[in-house]
Order: sequence, then structure tokens, then C-alpha cells
Amino acid sequence: MTSNFADSVIPNTALSVSGLTDYICLLLEQDQHLRQVWVTGEVSSANHHRSGLFFTLQDPDGTAGIKCVAWNNQLAKLAQIPIPGEQLIVLGSIRVYPQRGEYQLSVWQALPAGVGLQALRYQQLRNRLLAEGLFDAERKRPLPLHPQTIAVVTSPTAAAWGDIQKTLKQRYPGLHILFSPATVQGEQAPESIVKAIERVERDGRAEVLILSRGGGAVEELACFDDERVVRSIANCSIPVITGIGHQRDESLVDLAADACGHTPTAAAEMVVPELSELYTQHRQRVVALHEAMHDVWETAENQLQTLRNRLRRLRLDRQVQQEAQKLAWQRQQLVQVTMGRSQQARQHLELLRQKLASLDPKAVLQRGYAVVRQENGAIARSASELAVGQELLIQLGQGEVKVKVMEIKD
Repeated sequence: MTSNFADSVIPNTALSVSGLTDYICLLLEQDQHLRQVWVTGEVSSANHHRSGLFFTLQDPDGTAGIKCVAWNNQLAKLAQIPIPGEQLIVLGSIRVYPQRGEYQLSVWQALPAGVGLQALRYQQLRNRLLAEGLFDAERKRPLPLHPQTIAVVTSPTAAAWGDIQKTLKQRYPGLHILFSPATVQGEQAPESIVKAIERVERDGRAEVLILSRGGGAVEELACFDDERVVRSIANCSIPVITGIGHQRDESLVDLAADACGHTPTAAAEMVVPELSELYTQHRQRVVALHEAMHDVWETAENQLQTLRNRLRRLRLDRQVQQEAQKLAWQRQQLVQVTMGRSQQARQHLELLRQKLASLDPKAVLQRGYAVVRQENGAIARSASELAVGQELLIQLGQGEVKVKVMEIKD
């Protein structure tokens, strides 16, 4: 039933893909205007191949482009070799590439026409940003050694996103990867990239940001030379590394970023170390530390043995023993001298005590003598000093008495 329906709908004049391509080829390649045509434009990209030089010729405003090829047998005849950024006038013919359904300009001659407008704009912008210091080395911040949270800005459909995830997980499992999607090609790409970077900054968790795209022709990477994107990278609050697989040596975002990996995989490899390498380095440090400690221990042991040998040669143990014996003898002498002097001091002290006791007035009184004192306390030594009726104080061996003079005898 299906076959009958198709037979009734599809006309007999339907062409195959190759039939349609042949028809288009006939129209283009047999057209008198297209068999020999002069075209002017700016070379946006060029790629040498073993069969020839393939390049793209683009209008200055980037609204249209055409693929061109100069085969090897024609290259030597060109007055100007196509170089990206140059304005050319080329002579060639339109040819169709059936396998891809594409047409291209087969170039016979290329004449210089000055610097291209896009290249001039690129250079002017680069010089202006360079003068502002956006590319200065002093602005470059070091990447964190062991980041735990990494932000990635790229297209969700790009192979770069998959490459980065795979590389990060293989090198450093357990990372937290924040994905901020963006359009990385076309007129909307610059604004989309700027907003994606702003989302990462507002989130505040990422320690480093990867801006990536998985390559492409120069015409497709114009967003990475956009001033808005360059300033967003330069003013980002966290370190930024670019991984853009472009044909040109570097874009303006590469110059403004803190590091450049050139490809998504290379950027991911620069952001985190590989755990296996870290483990190997750790083991190497452990071995080196063990060897260093062993060397120190051996050196100390050798020094100790050397000192022991020197002690044996000097016989310091005998000297120490002799000095100890000498000190013991001197101690004994000191003790004897000290004890002798102490005995002499005790004997002298006893002699002085006895003398003192013999001179003590109280001792005299104990033998029956008395001391007579006048009222003023003076000792009465002569009877002629006293008067009848005078009161006297007599101090005995035990106590005192008060008397009154009744008579004085000469």
C-alpha cells in the first residue's frame, strides 16, 4: 500500500542526489560569467594541504564568504600568496564539489589589494586594549593548585564540553564542575558568553573558569575577538583559562586570560593536576626523605664513632678517673681541716665562756657579796660618800632590800 501511495505522489521526473548535483554543476561551470570571474575580498583563513592551498575569501563586513582553492600547480604563478587578514583580488572559476554538495572558487591568480578591513579592525582593537594594559603580564593571576570547583563556559552541544568533562574526571576525580552554557558562534555569541561569565561570578563557588570551544575556522571564532568578551575575561573576579582550538595563533581572549591552553583538553589539563602524577610525586618525596634521613643518620653515626675513637686515643677516661680521685682526696683534706678548725673554735669559745662567767657580777653576788646603790643608782664605794638617814638599795644574790643609814663609821 505504501509503495502504491509513493508511486502516485512522486512524479517520474524526480532526480537523484547525484543527478541534482550534476545539474547544478552544469549550470555553474558552464556559465560564461562564472568560468572566468574576478572576486575581491579579505582572506579570513588559509590552510596548506598536500594538494594545494585552501582559503576563505570574505566580505569586509563578514556577511558573505566563499571557499577557494589554489592547487599546487598554480601556487607558484600567484602574484600574492593568500594570507589571513590580506585584501585580495582573485581570478578563478566556480567548481562544484559533488561529494559534499559544495561549490568553491578555483583560483588562477591572486593580486594584493591592501590590508583587509577585518584585519585592520582586529589590529586596532588589539593595540587599544594593549595600551590599556589588559594584556599585561602583571594582571595575570596564578591558577589555583588544587581547585575543588571549576566553571566551564561553552556550548552544551560542543564536543569541547564532553572533552573537558572527560579530562577533568580522569585527572582529578571528585571535582565539582559548574556548567554555564553559552553560544560560541554567530552574532549572539559575544553577549551570550558575557552573560555566562556573569552567572559564574554571581554564583561565587567556582575557583577558576574555563572558556572553551572545540575549534573551527577563523570566521566562526569572531566572538573571541569581540571587545565585550575580552573585557569580561580581563575583569573576571576569578582566574580564567581559555581552550579554543583555533587555527590562528591566538585570539584577543587568549591574551586577556590568565592562561591559555589552545584546546579544550589542554585547558582542562592545565587547571588540575593528575592524581596519578601527584601520587608518584608523593612517593618520590617519601623515598627522597627516607634517603635523606638515612644519610643524616649514617653521617651522625660516623661522627659518633669518630669521637669514640678519639676518646680512646686520648684516654680521657683515665684522666677523668684521676681527677675524680684527686677531688676525693681534696674533699677528705677539706673535711679534716674544717673539723680541726671547728674543734679549736669550740675550745676557744668554752674558755671565753668561763672567763665571762668569772667576771659576771651576779656570780660574785651568789658567793655572798652584795652591791650597795644610792638612790640615784650609783654604786656606793666609800662611806664618806654617804650621810646618816640616806636610803640605800642593797642588791643581793637573790633579790634586793632597801635600808636606811643609821650610823657612819670611818
